[in-house]
Amino acid sequence: MKVYNTLSGKKEEFVPIEEGKVSMYVCGPTVYNLIHIGNARPMIIFDTVRRYMEHKGYEVNYVSNFTDVDDKIIKAAIEEGVDASVISERYIKECKKDMEGMNVRPATIHPKATEEIDGMIEMIQTLIDKDFAYAAKDGTVYFRTRRFDEYGKLSHKNLDDLRAGNRSLKVTGEDQKEDPLDFVLWKPKKEGEPYWESPWCEGRPGWHIECSVMSKKYLGESIDIHAGGEDLVFPHHENEIAQSEACNGKMFAKYWLHNAFLNIDNKKMSKSLGNFFTVRDISEKYDLQVLRFFMLSAHYRMPLNFSAELMEAAKNSLERIVNAADNLKYLINNSKREDITEEEQVLLNKTADFKEEFDAAMDDDFNTADAITAIFNLVKHINLNSDVNNSKSYLKGLLTELSGLCDILGLIVDKKEELLDADIEKLIEERTAARKAKDYKRSDEIRDELLNKGIVLEDTREGVKWHRA
Repeated sequence: MKVYNTLSGKKEEFVPIEEGKVSMYVCGPTVYNLIHIGNARPMIIFDTVRRYMEHKGYEVNYVSNFTDVDDKIIKAAIEEGVDASVISERYIKECKKDMEGMNVRPATIHPKATEEIDGMIEMIQTLIDKDFAYAAKDGTVYFRTRRFDEYGKLSHKNLDDLRAGNRSLKVTGEDQKEDPLDFVLWKPKKEGEPYWESPWCEGRPGWHIECSVMSKKYLGESIDIHAGGEDLVFPHHENEIAQSEACNGKMFAKYWLHNAFLNIDNKKMSKSLGNFFTVRDISEKYDLQVLRFFMLSAHYRMPLNFSAELMEAAKNSLERIVNAADNLKYLINNSKREDITEEEQVLLNKTADFKEEFDAAMDDDFNTADAITAIFNLVKHINLNSDVNNSKSYLKGLLTELSGLCDILGLIVDKKEELLDADIEKLIEERTAARKAKDYKRSDEIRDELLNKGIVLEDTREGVKWHRA
């Protein structure tokens, strides 16, 4: 298996630190609102990487954090007049719903920044003790960037070039820094913000330190894979390397994987351009399996363009796979024979070629686009070589092969049960009764059940209306 390592700028053979095990850290979302489709790409991509690693026999320890203290979270909390934890917990819950809809499996653990503050203070103190960090008069703690000789090795940026005013490293209190390139590890509280006690001041951590601490705590000082969107390469991941390696005196991560940007109709996604979509927005028009298929239809390191036309194409392509599986189930139920014939066994053995094609694609830096091509080649083989006269054993074998490859990509081949209008109205009545009884848990369950079956509910002044997605 070869993976493209951002650190070296080339494909390398994947050899884990510990044989048979993979430690993997993926930067998660900042939970101040519903996740957008840009967040969805790394979630889907690295969930698929994890699934493939497990398919290859590795035991994967997969950690992905929730950043639950941040300026945007605090701003939303102030606007609503609630504690910041109310905002973060609300959107962690909503994020998990969207992840489930995209068939993104929960991480081994999802640590939260606010629960790891003690570890952050401890790492910062170690960096100060090692002379890699210093506290300013107001209690802000900065990392001495130039003290870490290899700074820039991930982003391949030159420190002297960065000094020419890189805005991404600048913060208020610039005049307190020993060097303009130094970045914040701890910052003093502002009025109305959540804060924690520390040796330097009452305040909260800088953004970069949390991932260094969580990765170390849950995976160890050196890990196999650190991953995220390419927008995190600099400064976030660059700063993580500096903090972690300065503190621990060891290699932080062996392989760095980054997915490319997602564009909307060939433009950068932006609220100002009116082309900003949450995953929840997409779920009102498409089953989120379609979004997953769409994300996997291109190589993860290639920029991906999102459009209504491409989503329709993804929907139609996924339906071809689902229909092939559904047809096999129909044939199995109607087949009159059990035992497989020699001719059928030859045809079943032929599926090994498609599995080999699939594995070769995934072994080449997780080329999901070519892996999907292998699945379509298998679908073609199935459609040409299956009918009601075949044995149940043969047909079940074909279904097992198709389901197995799709499962590695997190694609579900079960056709969703169609609900009749009367069934929908009955569930809506039950949901209305649950809301009146303030049983919001059951109300949400019914809404999600209907959404999962392609039914979108809208609460209006005239009552609940519904339509098929």
